[in-house]
Amino acid sequence: MRFMARCLAAFTFLFAVSAAQAQNAYPNRAIRILVPFAPGGVVDVTARILAQKMTERLGWNIVVDNRPGGNGFIAVSGAANSNPDGYTLLMAHSGEFAVNPAVFVKIIPYQLERDFAPITMISDTAMLVVANKDMPFNNISEMVALAKAKPESVNFSSPGSGSVNHLAGEWLANVAGVKLNHIPYKGGAPAVAAVASGEVMTGVVAVPAAVPHLRSGKIKVLGLTTAERTPYDPSWSTAREQGLQELDASNWVGLFAPKGVPQPILDTLYKEVKQTLEDPSVKERFATAGAVTGGMPPAEFLARIKKDADRFRQVVQDANIQIN
Repeated sequence: MRFMARCLAAFTFLFAVSAAQAQNAYPNRAIRILVPFAPGGVVDVTARILAQKMTERLGWNIVVDNRPGGNGFIAVSGAANSNPDGYTLLMAHSGEFAVNPAVFVKIIPYQLERDFAPITMISDTAMLVVANKDMPFNNISEMVALAKAKPESVNFSSPGSGSVNHLAGEWLANVAGVKLNHIPYKGGAPAVAAVASGEVMTGVVAVPAAVPHLRSGKIKVLGLTTAERTPYDPSWSTAREQGLQELDASNWVGLFAPKGVPQPILDTLYKEVKQTLEDPSVKERFATAGAVTGGMPPAEFLARIKKDADRFRQVVQDANIQIN
């Protein structure tokens, strides 16, 4: 019995040493970052900027693996069910963890705190409320005044029902005490193009999608959905500055690991990602798309996600949003 006990103790010790060495050597093979969208979108571009710079800095082999579809369920579930060894990560945005839980309450197959360890926010981007150049209002306050004077006369586009843009528009309407008619499109580009053509009056859109139409003069910025102005164009005022004090909606992108990844690996990932985001060239690349870089500690990032999820849950309830 003593011999067996000694053998077991020795085996346990060797296993612990081996595990510790494996963590210290992390990473010793390719890291995959799952992305819930096709190439070219904001989450994909964010993942590729980070992967490229970390490869340059550290020599790590990082592969971006696009798995679009199912409102993000495919990629997020794939990451949640992966081996928690630090070699499969997830790049997701506010839609997957702040919006989906509010919109798809009965069918969502994952839970943030049960299935994931947030690493950090990578970027945060303001959304714009824009209007066709010929609309008889030039800011959010004037748009709200028209919506009050002529109920249900103002419509807005978004990249789709249940998108963070959609909920930001409904949040604005709720805070302002007006009804805005939502017109969903299949993506940000067609949503803002509809505003430029006059097909819809206004839209809640991302900065990169709006820029070409702003340059052509076909649309104008009414304001921002965020609490603070964006460095991309400090002249754009916020909805809060125009009297809608509660509105604060942005589109963040963050990095997550499946639950169970050893803490030393999580610490390594956070440290190296944060240092990468502090690189001036990385900040500049994000700034050109209207984004600011993140880098907040995991606990702070988790608190931000939970706060956003609570806000959007209330928006869905107040607007009686139902998506099949």
